[in-house]
Amino acid sequence: MAARSAGIAMDVRKDHPVGWWCESPAQAAVASGGDVFSRALVRRLEIAESIRYIRHNLDALPAGSVKAECPPPRPNMLAVALTEGWRGEVAHVAITDEQGKFARYKITDPSFHNWMALTLALRGQQISDFPLCNKSFNLSYCGFDL
Repeated sequence: MAARSAGIAMDVRKDHPVGWWCESPAQAAVASGGDVFSRALVRRLEIAESIRYIRHNLDALPAGSVKAECPPPRPNMLAVALTEGWRGEVAHVAITDEQGKFARYKITDPSFHNWMALTLALRGQQISDFPLCNKSFNLSYCGFDL
């Protein structure tokens, strides 16, 4: 969200499409100012794009069950999953042991990357700008520690 509000069209759905996203890509919501207004505008554009995307694709849903059997994880494997969350990219990384059970699992919330963006956005600003700027990023405090 911080990158898209500064004119950088980063979006996991278009940068690393998989499944339905390959067939029907979403448009990344982008603004150019990098300020509080731009971050609010990106959120507004994302809502409009979500509504457009749902309406456009509702009639094109594939036939078949919405539920599929998922096999157990394979032994000694590394798996990475990227999804576009409402704050930006969410990364899940899993490593399995010899029995196919999770040995390690790490989640990286978008807030992890965006706290530095907040500090840069506040550089040279008045202290009174902090609350508005901070809330416009809407970062997770615990997400930084994941």
